[in-house]
Amino acid sequence: MTPPQRDTPPTSQATAELRERYRIERERRVRPEGTRQYRSTTAEFGYFAEDPYVAEPARREPLRDVVDVAVVGGGFGGILAGARLRREGLAKVRVVEQGGDFGGTWYWNRYPGIHCDVESHVYLPMLDETGYVPEWKYAPGEEIRRHAMRIAEQFGLYEDALFSTTVTALTWDESAHQWVVDTDRGDRFRATYVVTATGTLSEPKLPGIPGIEDYKGHTFHTSRWDYGYTGGGPDGAMTGLAGKRVGVVGTGATGVQAIPMLAEDAGHLYVFQRTPSAVDVRGQRRMTPREVGADRPGWAAERRENFLRIVSGDDVERDLVTDRWTECAGLLEKLLPSFRRDGAPDFEATYEAADHATMDRIRARVTAEVADPATAAALQPWYRYACKRPTFSDKYLPAFNRDNVTLVDTADTHGIERMTVNGVVVGGVEYEVDCLVLATGFSVGVSGITSGKLPVTGSGGIRFLDAFTQRGPRTLHGFTSHGFPNLFMMGPLQNASSVNFTHILDEQAVHAAALIAAAEKRNAVVEPTPEAVDAWLAVCAEDAPDHEWFHAECTPGYYNREGRGRPNGPNAYPYGAVAFHDMLRRWREQDIDDVLRRTARQEDRRGLNTRTEPVRGWAAIPATR
Repeated sequence: MTPPQRDTPPTSQATAELRERYRIERERRVRPEGTRQYRSTTAEFGYFAEDPYVAEPARREPLRDVVDVAVVGGGFGGILAGARLRREGLAKVRVVEQGGDFGGTWYWNRYPGIHCDVESHVYLPMLDETGYVPEWKYAPGEEIRRHAMRIAEQFGLYEDALFSTTVTALTWDESAHQWVVDTDRGDRFRATYVVTATGTLSEPKLPGIPGIEDYKGHTFHTSRWDYGYTGGGPDGAMTGLAGKRVGVVGTGATGVQAIPMLAEDAGHLYVFQRTPSAVDVRGQRRMTPREVGADRPGWAAERRENFLRIVSGDDVERDLVTDRWTECAGLLEKLLPSFRRDGAPDFEATYEAADHATMDRIRARVTAEVADPATAAALQPWYRYACKRPTFSDKYLPAFNRDNVTLVDTADTHGIERMTVNGVVVGGVEYEVDCLVLATGFSVGVSGITSGKLPVTGSGGIRFLDAFTQRGPRTLHGFTSHGFPNLFMMGPLQNASSVNFTHILDEQAVHAAALIAAAEKRNAVVEPTPEAVDAWLAVCAEDAPDHEWFHAECTPGYYNREGRGRPNGPNAYPYGAVAFHDMLRRWREQDIDDVLRRTARQEDRRGLNTRTEPVRGWAAIPATR
């Protein structure tokens, strides 16, 4: 697919040559089938998504009770929603989670070498509230998972939680002003409010390699790591791989962390790479509570806000985190639709110069650390910094200097050609492997209500997916949608985003909890008017065309739908997370009543005999900046 043409300012010969190199490298990797090159973990591949940590779900009787709030999803989004709701005084909050415990991504992902890639003192939420201080600058996965459980325990979320359970339908009962929640365990309970926190990267993504079903070796996805086969644990010592030939498909953020660990323990490791990651310095180290200022109340919130402002391109007096994220903050605005918000005519050229300098430094690091010139050349990333999520490691590049590690570059064949009974074929060469590890990440946006996997039926029998398919996503602030009362969505859709998404989720949880608390206080139903939704969509659409060229020219990945550009329609707030959070706070202070539809109930607060008063002036007109 050739990117659309665009007008560009005069450039130097070097810049023109680099752009051409980026174009050539991109075209080597784009596949005509786009996202269809992957398979879902369903039908014959369903075993890839099974829970390896729960042998058999605990038996229980189906529930037929009533709760205040049902939270769909037990990752950090659901946990934070539950915690913030409990702080607002909601007594009965039920989290329904597919996994066997809280944690979400950190429940499923337990592969060797796993750590957060944003500093743990800003990534881990509610550190102030729980009194916990991480030991490492970048916390290991098990520490993160246990912190998720710590929050859930502290706020009493285990009491009503349902684990190893999937919500299969949400149906609005207009007469009762309640949601009917159905699950795959036979539950049918009621909730006055529903919060969906199913995540955008939750279902393992499998490569659609011809012949993969014929392969007779051992396979598993990194999000369901098979320690029964490999031995060891997240810290390594995988004795089961001694003498074995292991292949890894995928060199993104997961592969960058797992590959050095596999290299230490496998007899021989083949790394099958389509697109190299931009691998920057990690700088992992222990940090003392005094060093992060944990002796001061509110230290974590201050550090987290400082980080968000820097990576959003705002000026701050002092960088409290000081790592590669904050050092490259000027480039990270490309991850937001607001990257041209200053309107400067030379912004693109200025950005491009800074981007070139950063990527040249990253490519030079590869040359300096990888001994074999051909391997080093294949590991160099030829695209703009923000085209793929940056990665960080001090162990990844040196791993390719080991005699037992072979890099197999698949760009010239647009990926792996096929699989055989014994291994993987690239460029007509068969690489026999005893085990194939799929570090291929997650499918984007296939879970939850926007994908249709969780059917939602609102007022008048309207189906959520039908409404979104016919007119595109239509929300107010990304949280609520007309026709679906008391339903709150968490995620990046028509909301804000950041490299530190737990911060975004916590702000979303605060906002949803405030809306629910206001509805409880006023005996109301939460639902925006069509006029409020229209006004918000107009805000999200501002400046949208200005960033499409960037994604169209990027190397293929999940940011740009495998090289096909960004989805159509307004999908995010265009002025960044800091401005979005400020806007939400002002809106809660001034306009929260505008989305509350008053109800008059003849019986109990959650009885079945209720009627709705006429709507009066409840259209919310959001601020644009």
